[in-house]
Amino acid sequence: MEAKKLVTEIKKESKAKDKVIEGVEKIDSKLKPDKKEESMKLRLEGLGCADCAAKIEREVKQLSNVQEARLDFISEKLTIIFKKDVVSSEIIESVKKIVNRIEPEVRVSAEQQIKTSETKEEKSNNFRNKMIKLIVGSSLFVVALLFEVSFLQSLALYGSSYLIIGGTVVLKAIKNIGKGQLFDENFLMTIATIGAFAIGEFPEAVAVMLFYKVGEIFQARAVDHSRRSIKSLLEIKADYANLKIGDQIKQVAPEELEVGDIIVLKAGDKVPVDGEVIDGAARVDTSALTGESVPQKITAGDEILSGFINQDGALKVRVTKEFNDSAVAKVLDLVENAAAKKAPTENFITKFARYYTPLVVAGAFLVAIIPPLFMGEAFSLWFYRALVFLVISCPCALVISIPLGFFGGIGAASKNGILVKGGNYLEALNSVKQVVFDKTGTLTEGVFQVVEINNQAGWTEEEVLELAAMIELNSNHPIAKSIVEACPTEVNNKMIDNYREISGQGVTATVKGKELLVGNQKLLNAAGIEFETCNFKGTEVYVSYGQEFIGTILISDQIKSDAKGAVKALRELKVDNLAMLTGDLKQVALQVKDHLNLDEYYAELLPENKVELMEQFIEGKEEGAKVIFVGDGINDAPVLARSDIGVAMGGLGSDAAIEAADVVLMTDEPTKLVEAIKIARFTRRVVWQNIILALGVKGIILIMGLFGMTTMWAAIFADVGVALLAIFNALRIIMNKEFN
Repeated sequence: MEAKKLVTEIKKESKAKDKVIEGVEKIDSKLKPDKKEESMKLRLEGLGCADCAAKIEREVKQLSNVQEARLDFISEKLTIIFKKDVVSSEIIESVKKIVNRIEPEVRVSAEQQIKTSETKEEKSNNFRNKMIKLIVGSSLFVVALLFEVSFLQSLALYGSSYLIIGGTVVLKAIKNIGKGQLFDENFLMTIATIGAFAIGEFPEAVAVMLFYKVGEIFQARAVDHSRRSIKSLLEIKADYANLKIGDQIKQVAPEELEVGDIIVLKAGDKVPVDGEVIDGAARVDTSALTGESVPQKITAGDEILSGFINQDGALKVRVTKEFNDSAVAKVLDLVENAAAKKAPTENFITKFARYYTPLVVAGAFLVAIIPPLFMGEAFSLWFYRALVFLVISCPCALVISIPLGFFGGIGAASKNGILVKGGNYLEALNSVKQVVFDKTGTLTEGVFQVVEINNQAGWTEEEVLELAAMIELNSNHPIAKSIVEACPTEVNNKMIDNYREISGQGVTATVKGKELLVGNQKLLNAAGIEFETCNFKGTEVYVSYGQEFIGTILISDQIKSDAKGAVKALRELKVDNLAMLTGDLKQVALQVKDHLNLDEYYAELLPENKVELMEQFIEGKEEGAKVIFVGDGINDAPVLARSDIGVAMGGLGSDAAIEAADVVLMTDEPTKLVEAIKIARFTRRVVWQNIILALGVKGIILIMGLFGMTTMWAAIFADVGVALLAIFNALRIIMNKEFN
């Protein structure tokens, strides 16, 4: 009978391990490229046209040796995944040809070769040259408008003004026609303005080109400002490290530090790499990683993470991780690459923009041809109205502001200590209808303390605790650690044989030839050992030695101070169901559930039970609704992988948490989840404001143009104005401090 029970327990344990392994493999497959694939990143410096960026991405994807390509317009970074047997230099050459054909002024370089982007002096010179051309061209335009001149003089003035202001646009259009690029903005502006010249509307032609170029300059400046605003949120990397060599201090790059090196941190220094404080005490600003404004006290023996700022005092730190493995490197890499995972709305707008321009151009052709042919209307009248269609046909406001909005949302979340791994997850947070929490370490502190020991006759409290501590030395579980810490004597595991963990029950081993069991009621029931239960509102650990029940260790855990506030705030955000999963006893789980006013709880669960429940939640949800699981990292790997959105809490310094989840809350506060959802909703509002604004204005101008109620001047002014308004609106996400 005992053997049968043992076989059953071993099968359960094996099943649990299989589930955990399956969950970890799912995570690993999501995070890493296939072993048969490699990836590289290219920097496209000077990329200013969002529509062109979409075309470049589309064409790179079509290369035969490329598996996947993602171009982030905001960071100007092109990520390419390709087959392992392909020579990367061949792909780079192909990319350069594509970029040169679509955007000849853009420079393509391998990311690691980039030291600095275009210098401030170069940018200043380019801007100055553009402004000189605009001023000279505009002066000729004003002269032609104000003075009575002959037709030829008028043509010469307007023509000269046109070529000075928009000559580069016309030249690009001619080159692009040869390359088959018929529907880019240069081609459309050239056709529209030359068409205006053809019907004698000289002022209109020059005005359209003037407004277009002015808008282009302002648009480029606005995008550049947005890029710098987003990058400023991520300026958490230290520029140098003070390396101690003997009695000397040498300034070196953080990348040069090795594990074991000693560095010195002075007041005001950024921490360059992760390490351990070996001497000194100081207050450190952790806000760059955690979003917390209250400084943290650091003393000898404490861990200190890269990205923190030493506010006062001097610290001597031993390096524990090289730069690439440090917290700041992982956070920067995660946020910078997040834009590659595009939100569904962003993908829709990219596809929409692809068809919008050809459709509007086709509409312009029909407007110019049908009324004169079939209605006997004047050709010049309807040709002019068709030109209005061409002017409004560029979808710049949409293709620039939408990705800018999502990247701004990701940046704002990062600023608040929340790492969102992509625009797709940020948008998914808007549809959360159920939040499922793990208990220990998520809703509770996860800091266990032995509060009482109920020993049986013939055994002392110290003996019960010492035997339990002896076997728990082998475990990393927080409860096990609390038992070891509570033991008054130093214990070792040299007498332990046949150590075995039974998932969801406890641990067993042989000590001096007798079986030692430490765990919950299930463990002792399975072994057929009689024991006394107790009604303790906490965790009960039962101890049996030599088939004899010898005592109970009672352990308490505190509910987090902000857990109740987080639950209340989630309800205010219209989250329908709040549930809790735990391997703890039912009475403990019920106490937490009642205290926090949760909707439901599931206790005494094995790892596979949690996954099965998550599958049930997902199967039973409404269409379009999302289910979040909030856990503490690798211990919840299977459930994090199975949920719609996996949220790891307390990711600060935890590699496992950062890798396992879709969203990482860098501190242990449940209220950070509320902030994440609020940021996601604010981002969605701004994105849809831009979509409605851009499409609404374009639609109104198209209708007015069709009925002759607007001019080309007004059309280009509206188009440029909408693009600028959309960009500045998207910038609100980054600048905002409170999200509601």
